[in-house]
Amino acid sequence: MNPDMEMVERVRSELGKEPRIGEGAHPIALDYKDGVLVMDGELEAVAAKKLALERAAAIPGIVGIVDRLRVAPAERMGDGELARRLGDALAGEGAFARYRVEGAEAGKPRRVLQAPDDAAGAVTFEVSEGVVILNGEVSGLDHKRLAGVLAWWMPGTRDVVNGIAVEPPEDDTEGSLVDGVRIVLEKDPLVPAAQIRVGASGSVVFLSGLVASAAQRDMAEKDAWCVFGVDRVVDDIRVGR
Repeated sequence: MNPDMEMVERVRSELGKEPRIGEGAHPIALDYKDGVLVMDGELEAVAAKKLALERAAAIPGIVGIVDRLRVAPAERMGDGELARRLGDALAGEGAFARYRVEGAEAGKPRRVLQAPDDAAGAVTFEVSEGVVILNGEVSGLDHKRLAGVLAWWMPGTRDVVNGIAVEPPEDDTEGSLVDGVRIVLEKDPLVPAAQIRVGASGSVVFLSGLVASAAQRDMAEKDAWCVFGVDRVVDDIRVGR
C-alpha cells in the first residue's frame, strides 16, 4: 500500500472511533496527497461534521484539510426558499437592526433586505446548493456567532461558511465563547436557557444544569454545536423535575 493510501486508512480508522460521526450510514470519501486531506460526504448533524474534522486534523502528517462535508438538512428546499427564509430571519433579528442586510442565490443579483440610514456594519449572504456563505462586517463576535447560528437553524441548510469580519478586531476568549453560546440558548424558544450553565476550555464547551425533557437537553447541545468557534460539546445536562 502506498503512503497516501496508508494515510487514508489511518484517517478512516480514526473516524471509526467516534460513534457520532456515523461512518457506516454516511460514508465519508477521503483523498490524501502532499499533506492535504480532502473530506467529502453528507453527515447527520453539525456535531458529526465538526468531530470528523477535529479527528482528522489531529493526525500527524495532515497539514491541511479541504472541507467538503455537508450536513443532511432537516428539510430539502431550493436555494431561493432558503435565501428568503434566512433573509427574513436576519432582517427580523433585533441584534442586527443597525446592520445592512443583503442576500443572494448563487449567480443571481444580491437583494438589499435592510438598509438603515445609520448602518453600523453589514451582514451579507449567498446560498448555493444549501451552503450558506456569510460575509460582511459586524461590531462583535457575538453578532458573528449569532448570524452563523441563524443560518444553521434554517431547515434547508447543509453547511455554513462564516466569513463575517469583526471590527474592531476582538480576541476570541473562552469568556466570549461562553457569552456567544448563552446568547444562542436564550434565543431558542425551545430551550430553558436560565436552567443551563455554560463553561468553556479552549474551543470545548461544557453544558450542565437541569431541564424537563430529553428534547430540551438535546436541543441545547445542538445549539451549542452550531456556534462558530465551538469544536466540541460536553453535555452534562440532567433531565428531571
